[in-house]
Amino acid sequence: MHQPNRQLPAAWDGRQPAGARGGAGSVDNAQLRAVLAECAGLAVDVGQLDDRADLYRAGMSSHATVSVMLALEDTFDIEFPTEMLNRATFESVEAIREAIGVLLAARYS
Repeated sequence: MHQPNRQLPAAWDGRQPAGARGGAGSVDNAQLRAVLAECAGLAVDVGQLDDRADLYRAGMSSHATVSVMLALEDTFDIEFPTEMLNRATFESVEAIREAIGVLLAARYS
């Protein structure tokens, strides 16, 4: 069960926790991009976008962001806390992957 008020790690170095690599703690780029392809409403093929490309400039609306967030929560069995519900969290594949990594790292710490 998710704990929406739990504290996130103050600093996260971008690495998955020990024992999580390749398992439940890994952020699967293919899964992430599949969610974006299905839910983001992008004007371009998500497979052609660089990880740092601005998803909003590529056509993602604020409404689509909510759909993406919900699909990511289901796919990765996470829950985005209120403090992560902002444009920067969902701005790029890289930003989303980092946010998911933070949530998965908190689960395994």
